[in-house]
Amino acid sequence: MTLFSRLAPASGFAPVFRLAPVFRLALAPAIGFSLALATALPSRATEGTAVFADKSRIAAIGGSITEIVYALGEEDHLVARDSTSYYPAAARRLPDVGYMRQLSPEGVLSVNPTGILALHGSGPKEAVDVLKKTSIPFIEVPEHYDNEGILEKIRIVGKALGAEAKADALVAQVDAKLKAAEKQTASIKERKRILFVLSMQGGKILAAGGETAANGIIKLAGGVNAVEGFSGYKQMSDEAIVTAKPDVIMMMNNAGPPTPDEELFGNPSIASTPAGAARKIIRMDGGYLLGFGPRTADAIHELAVSLYGAQVTD
Repeated sequence: MTLFSRLAPASGFAPVFRLAPVFRLALAPAIGFSLALATALPSRATEGTAVFADKSRIAAIGGSITEIVYALGEEDHLVARDSTSYYPAAARRLPDVGYMRQLSPEGVLSVNPTGILALHGSGPKEAVDVLKKTSIPFIEVPEHYDNEGILEKIRIVGKALGAEAKADALVAQVDAKLKAAEKQTASIKERKRILFVLSMQGGKILAAGGETAANGIIKLAGGVNAVEGFSGYKQMSDEAIVTAKPDVIMMMNNAGPPTPDEELFGNPSIASTPAGAARKIIRMDGGYLLGFGPRTADAIHELAVSLYGAQVTD
């Protein structure tokens, strides 16, 4: 089974993805992890005051949302999850209502939820509009690819489930870990330039620009996104890849059949970069890397160690 069951260009730079059920992500991550597709982000502090009147049967949409519910110890309220919610393993035993960006109202409503807790970017818009017009409360959780964005998610999920004290405790724990993870690379002078490759189709590189989970995790780990000037994901020209001069290529694991190193470094444009010459590639689980949830501090640390080795301080 492949990650992409179809890949077709949409207008502008943002591609349209149909992901296979085994790893339908953001990427959140995402990963998740709402992984990895850039969408218009909501303004901060506009949500977060809603509480489910009946939290007995909650449908969680978005890998990081489900992960937070489990981290809060509130998983007994879950009646369903979406296909990006594969961590922790116990979540996989819940009914799957479909990929978060290709929801059907019928699929979500079939589990008779008393509330829907959905990550921003869930869709399509038409399906979400239908769900919002039903009598079932629908709480949307914003997505921002930075430390505060993770803490905001935890607060909103905790509030929605009436678990504010647990959320405050988890926020304190995660915040401390995130700050410690970022501090580990604070003294590094020469920052690595990283090219995040989402896919190679026909020898063409689809790379992450700004306002993406990939861009966010690169910055948090003390790196520099090697490409700039656009948001979302864009198919790069050979010249643009050579000009970007990445020191490292980053790709996701567990996202369908991997691109072999031979294919990646056999690409003439990649071979012409410092990363290609050194055959330097980092592969990490997509949901873990791009999920922007409770495990992100660990992902930051792991990525930083892969980039800088002994330069990463404790």
